[in-house]
Amino acid sequence: MDAILAPDIILTPSAAARVATIAAKQGKPAILRLSVDGGGCSGFQYKFGFAESVDADDAIAEQDGVRLVVDSISLDLVRGSAVDYVEELGGAAFKVTNPNAASGCGCGSSFSV
Repeated sequence: MDAILAPDIILTPSAAARVATIAAKQGKPAILRLSVDGGGCSGFQYKFGFAESVDADDAIAEQDGVRLVVDSISLDLVRGSAVDYVEELGGAAFKVTNPNAASGCGCGSSFSV
């Protein structure tokens, strides 16, 4: 099974630019992996990391040559989401806007369904 392009997962231009900058500084491919783990304040938590490659069962979103990859299990929990990079007074971070989340927490990195 080949990786599939996921039109229902969005990587914003701001997030793509930040991933490209970090990847270039680290000499890594511009591939950001989003996964969902159990835990966090609300039951599930988002986990970000840089990937060296794309797995066969990954869903892929592309923006400006940067890839966002999501494994098939996590995809069910984040389908329809947008990953953005925001800079606010409290700091800068990747932020997931998830229409599947019934609730979240103040830290913005965990959610429940």
